[in-house]
Amino acid sequence: MSIRIAIAGVGNCASSLVQGLSFYRDDQHIGLMRREVGPYRVADIEVAAAFDIDARKVSLPLSRAIFSPPNNTAVFCRELKLASDPTVRMAPVLDGVPQHMLDYPEHQRFVPSSASPVDVASELRNSGAQILVNYLPVGAQQATEHFAQCCLDAGVAMVNCIPVFIASDPAWADRFARRGLPIVGDDIKAQVGATITHRTLVKLLADRGVRVDRTYQLNTGGNTDFLNMLNRARLRDKKTSKTDAVVSQLGTPIDPENVHIGPSDFVPWQRDNKVCFLRIEGTGFGGVPMNLELRLSVEDSPNSAAVVVDAIRLCRVALDRRLAGPIDAASAWCMKHPPRQMSDSAAIQAVDQFLTQSASRA
Repeated sequence: MSIRIAIAGVGNCASSLVQGLSFYRDDQHIGLMRREVGPYRVADIEVAAAFDIDARKVSLPLSRAIFSPPNNTAVFCRELKLASDPTVRMAPVLDGVPQHMLDYPEHQRFVPSSASPVDVASELRNSGAQILVNYLPVGAQQATEHFAQCCLDAGVAMVNCIPVFIASDPAWADRFARRGLPIVGDDIKAQVGATITHRTLVKLLADRGVRVDRTYQLNTGGNTDFLNMLNRARLRDKKTSKTDAVVSQLGTPIDPENVHIGPSDFVPWQRDNKVCFLRIEGTGFGGVPMNLELRLSVEDSPNSAAVVVDAIRLCRVALDRRLAGPIDAASAWCMKHPPRQMSDSAAIQAVDQFLTQSASRA
């Protein structure tokens, strides 16, 4: 059984995802959190449609578009073995790209396509896609909502990987529920990224009786995600998502002025390497202070794709069971800003229970 997906945004994250579909086609399983999710393996995922707005990707086969500039993530599977290789279609631009991204060297910046936008809902219907994976840039509120509406129109489920709140917005969640479609969101957690590491550490301190007094998370990178986020006006939901993911792990509230979590700067030569700097200050036994500092360096996009392949397969299991609306267990495990926050240990237990229930109903 295949899982037919559509991809909105053929950037670095899509490149890692598509490479992964070939990398895990044989018996390889290194780096997977789950070799199987229900009856599905990574190799069961098939890309049926893809959308972008960059001239170097639109109208190309997906297998070529994922290696086109400004993509700069690691190439770990050049020899692709794809079940299908759709042509990348032109999407409506809307707020998909901020103006400042036109002012950088061509290998870093966005190059607008002159192609006419397609009817996304019709493309989804005609492709036979079952799930849309949203990889649009941070801050693309109108564009994400457009794709969400197209999912509703075409009868396609959604995995929302970015911090525009759809699954965690009650109005949108209700629309997916009434349409009979599952959604997993919002804002993908990396496999071992800045936010999952940060929330794990503050949970550890809290569980060990240390009061967390203040903390920061600063991130730098050289991909288009970091270039896009130089426009601070696009970061409201991103900062909310990352902050909620961390402070939700604390039993005692922390003053918002003592929490700073968000991107720091664009460093072009880092390419898709993301470097995170964490500091946590706390108070322990006898009121004695302590602090922790950490530096984490990861290749950003494969780190994301490792979780997306699970989110896709969990969403397909939900489709098989005819579930609708936000899938709480999958969202809490895979996303930073789910409709219902859980600790990571509770979330993985909820996923196990969800899959056990699914198997028993098969």
